[in-house]
Amino acid sequence: MTIVLSFADIARYRSELANYPDALVALDAIEDCEGDIEDAAIGLAIQAGQEPDTSERWLEGVAKRCRAFLCQTDLRTALEAGNLNQIMESLTQSRLCPPILATPVIIFVLETGVETFCEPLNYKLSSE
Repeated sequence: MTIVLSFADIARYRSELANYPDALVALDAIEDCEGDIEDAAIGLAIQAGQEPDTSERWLEGVAKRCRAFLCQTDLRTALEAGNLNQIMESLTQSRLCPPILATPVIIFVLETGVETFCEPLNYKLSSE
């Protein structure tokens, strides 16, 4: 699933995350990639010293590594409410991914749908 943001979406995220320089760099990269967050995330990862493969679903893999953290009750509630500042602060402090990748991960989760993204954990938690 390729997620492509419109320029209006990028502008909205830019205004909401204006206090986070890494978020603004990431949003500039997304804009440079014509809204394609996967392409932007791969470029940002290379800048951060990572060596992403160029497969289609690389960003999804990064987001999945953050799933248990992002789907905790308080953060999930913040995601569902669109409280991007709280999520950005928590994710960058967690050091689960380079700060420059926090924005593409958060956008991936929001555009995929918080419920859909967290669903595998719901199943896992209920089956234990």
